[in-house]
Amino acid sequence: MAYVSKETKARIQPAIKAICKKYGITASLAVNHHSTLVLNVRQGGIDFIEDYIKTNASRLSSFGEKMREADQAYLRDKRAIQVNTHWCHEHFSGRAKAFLMEVIKAMNNGNHDRSDIQTDYFDVGWY
Repeated sequence: MAYVSKETKARIQPAIKAICKKYGITASLAVNHHSTLVLNVRQGGIDFIEDYIKTNASRLSSFGEKMREADQAYLRDKRAIQVNTHWCHEHFSGRAKAFLMEVIKAMNNGNHDRSDIQTDYFDVGWY
């Protein structure tokens, strides 16, 4: 069963702070429901939403140009994005991709995944 302790968060936090400082990002590390490690980026020199829009311009909407513009406007107005850690290498580019890849690696330091989907056995350190 996934579980993130205070000690685990405290052990990972210095590496996350160093990466954020390197990229000029202000962020906070948190734990949701004792099972998920979350990094909330508040501000910095990387515009993740614009990078996501530029990288995924052709994929944002399959319903035509008007919907694509509406999707982009929605993301810009929302001013928030939730990153899928399994696909960030395809959905971001440049400094945004470099930051995300580095910070995700640091957040998974000490994590494990010994799940076996065929036997319906799931064993992960945290999400």
